[in-house]
Amino acid sequence: MSVAGTYNVTTKTPMGDQSGTFTVNVDGDSFTGTVSNPMGNMEVQDGKVSGNTLSWKMDMKVPMPMSLTCTATVDGDAISGEIDTGAFGKMAMAGTRA
Repeated sequence: MSVAGTYNVTTKTPMGDQSGTFTVNVDGDSFTGTVSNPMGNMEVQDGKVSGNTLSWKMDMKVPMPMSLTCTATVDGDAISGEIDTGAFGKMAMAGTRA
């Protein structure tokens, strides 16, 4: 099954659980996409696909600017991974295909 699609995801943040959507548009071994939640949209940068594993970066603007390094694994219709915020540690992310 392809990792491409839209996922309803929840990220465990220091401000509580943040729900949103993660869109994955695959092109060979790379991907583009967007993470959208009530605080705004973040574009996927440097998205890479290796089997069922995704890795990418994003620039967060709200509530404070920071660069995020992300990884996730797709297993059927489930996705799980982590977002590394650097100084603020890692946050778990999980969800299901929409």
